[in-house]
Amino acid sequence: MPTSSLQPLKLLALALLPVGCSFAPPASGPATDNTCAPEITEVEFGISSSESHQSLKQQWEPFLAALSNEIGRPVNGYYATDYAAVIEAMGADKLHVAWYGGKAYIEAAKRSGAEAFVRTVNADGTQGYYSHLVAPADHPMLAEIEGENGDDYVLENAGDLTFAFNDPNSTSGFLVPSLYVFAQNDVDPNQAFKELLFAGSHEATALAVANRQVDVATNNSETLEMMADSDPATRKKIQVIWTSPVIPTEPIAYRAELPDCLKAELQGFFYNFDDPDILGPMGWSGFVPAEDRDWNPIRELDIGKQILEVQNAKLAEAVKQQQLDELNQQLEAVQSGSTP
Repeated sequence: MPTSSLQPLKLLALALLPVGCSFAPPASGPATDNTCAPEITEVEFGISSSESHQSLKQQWEPFLAALSNEIGRPVNGYYATDYAAVIEAMGADKLHVAWYGGKAYIEAAKRSGAEAFVRTVNADGTQGYYSHLVAPADHPMLAEIEGENGDDYVLENAGDLTFAFNDPNSTSGFLVPSLYVFAQNDVDPNQAFKELLFAGSHEATALAVANRQVDVATNNSETLEMMADSDPATRKKIQVIWTSPVIPTEPIAYRAELPDCLKAELQGFFYNFDDPDILGPMGWSGFVPAEDRDWNPIRELDIGKQILEVQNAKLAEAVKQQQLDELNQQLEAVQSGSTP
């Protein structure tokens, strides 16, 4: 039976529910000798491009050194230029483990054999973060914005504004604002703004706003909180004008085909690592066990965004209904726990 085009909007509410985690310990502990996967002499660890290469390397190298010491083999950081590079590298068997954003992870799980096993815990113990729209703190438009209702102003005045997304595979920098700010308001950002660009990392969009290179950009609470510590003068130049519903924290995933003994070694390290001197600069306090289905809310958001785009597209009714039916089938599969 055809699905009503109004149904998907109601189903999107499920994406805002808290994300559950499995806290079961690994089936077996790390290997205590050299018999575990001797063919993997070094572990390649992919790191998504949320900030500049230099900033990420400074934050991650102590962590990777601790992991290397624990599992008894070198761990090499692969600092990607964009989110897609980490997805593709794992799919090409060039990475064993990677830190992803939520949207990038669901793509990597679908295309590259990624399997989430932990998620990050924020420094304050929470397990969620937020997408933001941000603007220069001295921008004249702030006089017309009350609180964090800046999305309304942006939509009404888009033709006079320059706007920057992060990366197309970013959850907070693209997927979430694309749905909640634009798609649900029947606005195509590609047509609405005076100028639209993709700046890349969250750090890049923050600096673009602070330096008045764009009027409005996407960002997230994690990046802004870290900037408040590392570069408070720049952070003061940035004003949050819109905040999203909560987003699950990021997954760390290994290739599903890794030997079980190496998976157990990685689990043992992440489940127990809590060094504040290393994790503090990364904005984290530790990790909790996780599984693939914990990111089904992100899958629902992604499908929901596609549904709204199809609903608003100028298509023949038969074609539109066919696409809506297919997307609703994907949504139902996610919600039932089946492979989408």
